[in-house]
Amino acid sequence: MPENVNPKDLLELAVRLADEAGRLLVQERPRDLGVADTKSSPTDIVTVMDQRSEKLIVEGILAERPDDAILGEEGSDRQGTSGVRWVIDPIDGTVNYLYEIPLWGVSIGVEVDGQTVAGVVEIPMLRETFTALRGDGAYRNGEAIRAYSAQSEGKPVPLERALIATGFGYAARRRAVQGEIVADLLPRVRDIRRGGSAALDLCSVACGRVDGYFERGAKPWDLSAGALIAQEAGAKVGGLHGAAASDEMTVAAAEGLFEALCGFLEGHDAARDS
Repeated sequence: MPENVNPKDLLELAVRLADEAGRLLVQERPRDLGVADTKSSPTDIVTVMDQRSEKLIVEGILAERPDDAILGEEGSDRQGTSGVRWVIDPIDGTVNYLYEIPLWGVSIGVEVDGQTVAGVVEIPMLRETFTALRGDGAYRNGEAIRAYSAQSEGKPVPLERALIATGFGYAARRRAVQGEIVADLLPRVRDIRRGGSAALDLCSVACGRVDGYFERGAKPWDLSAGALIAQEAGAKVGGLHGAAASDEMTVAAAEGLFEALCGFLEGHDAARDS
């Protein structure tokens, strides 16, 4: 750990900035909010509020920690010299935000020497703040959470009784494959949920709202904070065939279900695009 770097201080700053960004997004959302830009496809959208949220967060970080690196979804990419990097999703769930569906949030993860040590996912419309420090557990609104649903009684959930969250990509060809995977998975599980935000899905695993989650195409800013929160709540987070979580595939679930879900996805070559 670099000198003068305290993960608790980093988390406190992340929480404060996520709260400020969340209030901005709620209080200053234009009535006529529209799409400001697109990225990988016409359905991969950016709003002016994504840009304003990221600007607020980046300026807040640099005001206190000018030597840190930053990676933001909306283009903030800054090298640093401190060994600390901030990974920012100013609105995870932009389509939900655009349509006034409350399942969106502000995600800020903090890395030290390449390892995520702190993270916050602020969900303004649900009045929930999920936080984690590496090695110190995960919390929702200050109360400790665990990655087991009330129905599991703290025991591993078999695949056939699991409530599974997932997400879909933006490219039509990838969506077609993902639809095939979900169609085959659906009769093998309790049910499937598609919330529209990877960060929120990971937090849902962390607090037992869903039993597991998988998605192909999740980016570092989608995963940074949420993955740490899920891990600190007791879930396993990774990719297929023993790989780390990445945009190739991210899977999160408690032990036992994690292996079963990975086995299903590996058997269906779920990391393919055609």
